[in-house]
Amino acid sequence: MTLSDIQCCIIIPTYNNEKTLNRVIDSVLKFSDGQDVIVINDGSTDDTLLTLARYGLKLRVMSNTENRGKGYSLRKAFKEAQRLGYENAITLDSDGQHLPEDIPLFIETAYHNPGALLMGSRNMEQEGVPGKSSFGNKFSNFWFKFETGISLPDTQTGFRLYPLGPLKDIRLFTTKFETEIEVIVKLAWNNVPIIPVDIRVIYDKNERVTHFRPLIDFTRISILNTWLVILTLLYYLPKRLIIKIREKGLWEIIRDEAVKPEESNFSKAKSIGFGFFMGIVPIWGFQLLVGIPLAIFFRMNKVLFIAAANISIPPVIPLILYGSYKFGGLFYKNGVQVTSLKELTLESIHLNFVQYLLGGTLLAVVAGFSGFVISYMLLSLVRKKQGGKEAVSGLQS
Repeated sequence: MTLSDIQCCIIIPTYNNEKTLNRVIDSVLKFSDGQDVIVINDGSTDDTLLTLARYGLKLRVMSNTENRGKGYSLRKAFKEAQRLGYENAITLDSDGQHLPEDIPLFIETAYHNPGALLMGSRNMEQEGVPGKSSFGNKFSNFWFKFETGISLPDTQTGFRLYPLGPLKDIRLFTTKFETEIEVIVKLAWNNVPIIPVDIRVIYDKNERVTHFRPLIDFTRISILNTWLVILTLLYYLPKRLIIKIREKGLWEIIRDEAVKPEESNFSKAKSIGFGFFMGIVPIWGFQLLVGIPLAIFFRMNKVLFIAAANISIPPVIPLILYGSYKFGGLFYKNGVQVTSLKELTLESIHLNFVQYLLGGTLLAVVAGFSGFVISYMLLSLVRKKQGGKEAVSGLQS
């Protein structure tokens, strides 16, 4: 099976990778006609141009007059591939970490899954993987799941197969490394199937050159994720929920999430305890905004968490505020009782607020721990009885 079977080209963005570019191109040419290979030189200042010149007309070469960023180069190459009539495009980096010998895996998978986005999945636990790459990948995976509801093992890989048709329907705004995050999130929002493909990876410190600038690029990625999260909370999350409710029914969704027979008592109790903690901790207005992402990240039971967090419903709020203030008084003796407007000063407000803040935080910890312990004991008792009944029923039948 070849690239022509899936109407596919190969895109190689490159910037100052003279040590590895030649080897990458030679390996890619074993699997393709050179006219199916688009190399885009992003304003390299090393000997990249000389390396590309040796191939003559064997390749399709595009160049940016100055360094514009990987995202800009990919977007430019996508448009060229669309103009040439390709339906798919495989992208791989020119730094030597990807093995072109894995290209047939993408071709085979794409042939059986037309229209899908294929994501190369690296083993980030293997020896030699930089710690910052492993952390960055986990960070990216978490936010991708929050923004799309899809779990992927590797969202930062540059070895991918893009269906070019759906790319025509989305607007991309970024131009640097963060483009590779923006594009997969927006493809997911457009219901494009995403399939991980296990690939090999090489990290050779002696020849690999990375142009990722941790401070600048991580900041750009964080800004992008902030914007994508806002869009998710305002539109795409409610949209996914509405679709799911229509398909399955609200009660069924809540029941399935709450019950989860495979979930341990410890995990359920942890979700309830964390819900009590977030419902009381004095960050009013942001409790669920902070708590829900944390519950997702730590793989808690979201229904049980939200139900427990609603301990702070309006009728109970005055009791929580009063209890927090009084509880703080057990540890902070500087609070003052205000009995008249004359005693209402900035200092008295500050002292009483500190007492409340301390008390609310400590009360949240106590309530969370107590909720965890009591829930765990009750769940262990109830689920044990249920298990016993099921076992007896099984014997009788």
